[in-house]
Amino acid sequence: MAIDSSTYQICLSDLTAASTDGSTPPSTDALLQCISNTFDAAQTSTDNSIDTFFLLYAASLVFFMQTGFAMISAGCVRINNVQNTLLKNLLDACGAAFGWYSVGYAFAYGGDPDDTATTFIGNMNFFLMGVESHSFWLFQLAFAATSTTIVAGALAERCQMSAYLAYSVVLSAFVYPVAVHAIWSHTGFLSPFNVNPLFGSGMIDFAGGSVVHIIGGMTALIAAIVLGPRAMRFYDLRGKLLAHPTEMPGHSLALQCLGTFILWFGWYGFNSGSIIFITVDDNYLVVSHAAINTTFAASAGCIMSLFLSTIVAERWTGEISYNLQYTMNGCLSGLVAITPGCSVVDSWASIIIGMVAGALYLGCSKLLVKRRIDDAVDAIPVHLANGIWGCISVGLFADPTWVDRVYHTSTHVGWFYSWGRRSADATLLACQLVGILFVIGWVMVTLIPFFSMLHWLGFLRADSLEEIVGLDVGYTGGGTLFKKRDNNADLQSEIEAKMPEYLNEYQHRQSEKAALAKLKLSPITGLLAPIPASSIHNGSLHGNSYHGRKVIAAIDSLDCSSDRKSIDKSTSSANF
Repeated sequence: MAIDSSTYQICLSDLTAASTDGSTPPSTDALLQCISNTFDAAQTSTDNSIDTFFLLYAASLVFFMQTGFAMISAGCVRINNVQNTLLKNLLDACGAAFGWYSVGYAFAYGGDPDDTATTFIGNMNFFLMGVESHSFWLFQLAFAATSTTIVAGALAERCQMSAYLAYSVVLSAFVYPVAVHAIWSHTGFLSPFNVNPLFGSGMIDFAGGSVVHIIGGMTALIAAIVLGPRAMRFYDLRGKLLAHPTEMPGHSLALQCLGTFILWFGWYGFNSGSIIFITVDDNYLVVSHAAINTTFAASAGCIMSLFLSTIVAERWTGEISYNLQYTMNGCLSGLVAITPGCSVVDSWASIIIGMVAGALYLGCSKLLVKRRIDDAVDAIPVHLANGIWGCISVGLFADPTWVDRVYHTSTHVGWFYSWGRRSADATLLACQLVGILFVIGWVMVTLIPFFSMLHWLGFLRADSLEEIVGLDVGYTGGGTLFKKRDNNADLQSEIEAKMPEYLNEYQHRQSEKAALAKLKLSPITGLLAPIPASSIHNGSLHGNSYHGRKVIAAIDSLDCSSDRKSIDKSTSSANF
């Protein structure tokens, strides 16, 4: 085998110079050892470069998923809320970046690498201090931003901007990192890499079915319940329950479809990139296997949702119709469900997981409507329901061969494979269930008080009139008003007829806010302090907040006639 002459010459020169007289040639063993060490160092450097590039590429794909979420959210809302929705999606990444930079990463992974004691939260590497792998930090930031942006669509068309930014920072800086530490850090109590893993196994969540999707979906559920449905979705403007829910279709299925394809594309970085080190052992095989399973699960979920929705529609109406929105969300459901086990289940199992995910999505979506929980983009059934199913599926379908290849042990595997071993060992399934309960409980304990306090203070729900005319008018200074829909046509016609009145009332609200701003009066404390501009609710409209009622009481005696201002021309001349 030919030896690199430059390496040989360098070693020969260095060893000769290091001899006692500076001229004695080195022994053959010493020369070979020097050459071997040089080659090993070069190989290590090459491996590190490849791993770094791999992680940066995967992080880019995961971060590009923000575009997919933005397109889906923009397509699912009405046209008078598009700018506001896109701005909130942009703020996701910004808020998550600062939350993760300041304390998020430290809480998730901070700590001594040699420490083996189980801990609840990390305590080192704040503000990037002492972080050795910046590529790994960036990859994990992309995951944190993904978990945060899941909630954006569920709160569309009725959430204040300030509340949204506050929630994104809290989630990425504290709520999400604690779950990451518990499941992915080597000192987390659920981690399979813990020296004393739970039940001797630990929870397998390869790419974030619980850490990302259950957290995002559960947060969306809590926020949607506290925030309440959009105006006229289940109740009219006076708070009276409608006989039938009002359909509020988004303005662009094309944007939704584009977003679905972008998310599918980015999911290859999400799942395959979670191997972190592609040069170690047979990890390159795991990367390919995860990508194949991702494809199969997405395809199966897509087809199952299309098939079931078509069958149901035919049974109810007598006509065959194909629902594109159900089909797209079925595809995303399959992607979510395969996320926890994409590296440890066989390909046939990924198809089953995807099919169940597509059916589960349809059932949970209908259940939300039945329970009058408003989710504009169906983020809750897609991410929460199928995040739970994906984690459970690992406990059922984890293949011993792949578990051993990824986690270097196959003592506890999927329950169905345990039956094949004649043991019926459900240890892994039990760990998965404990992990699911922990993540759900953690989100509830932290975010129910958080969102409830925001709502009580009036910082969560947008102004009632702003919600009617569109948040683009109130927040970005532009927008287009409602387009007529066939569903609940009488109610819609009434709203369109009264739209000039609503706009005049909105103009009056703006002048009231200006008057209060001049007085610097806080309607809650009575002290001189600014108030949030979007929290003044009309007493005759549904959805008043505590803060809004206080503001109305405070402005009753104010004369705002001198501060009235005209609405922007583009808004005033909008086509009703």
